[in-house]
Amino acid sequence: MGKILGLDVGDKWIGVAISDELLMTAQPLVTIERVSNKKTYEKIYEIVLENKIETVVVGLPKNMNNTVGPQAEKVLKFSEKLKNKYKVEIIYIDERMTTLSAERVLIEGNVRRENRKKYVDKIAATYILQTHLDILRRNNAEATLY
Repeated sequence: MGKILGLDVGDKWIGVAISDELLMTAQPLVTIERVSNKKTYEKIYEIVLENKIETVVVGLPKNMNNTVGPQAEKVLKFSEKLKNKYKVEIIYIDERMTTLSAERVLIEGNVRRENRKKYVDKIAATYILQTHLDILRRNNAEATLY
C-alpha cells in the first residue's frame, strides 16, 4: 500500500500533507497557490505520481449544522474531477475545526501573524490526514480483537 495524501482545499490555496510509509503519521508537505485549475491539478498529479498515491483524503468544510454549503460543494466538485482525472480514491473527512486547530498550534508556537498564512493550510491538511490515519489504525486494532 502506498502513502496517502491529505488536502485542505481552499479558493486561493490548497494545503497538502502526506503520510509516512506505515500510515502512522501525517506530515505537512506543501501549500499550492491556485493560479489556475490546470496548474493546480498538474501540481497535485506530480505529487501523486512521485509518491505512488492511490488515496487522497480531502477535508470537507461542512456547515456547523452538518449540512453541505457552497464551499463544500466547490470542494466536492474539485475532488471529483481529481478522482476522475487521476483515478485516485477520494475519502472525505469533516474539517470544521481543522483550520482553528492549525491556527492555535501556530499561535502557541509563537509564529508571527504575517507568517501564519504560509503554514496554516498545510497544517490543516495534516490534521485532516492524521484524523483519517487514526481512524484506520483504530479500525485495524478493533479488527484484530475478533
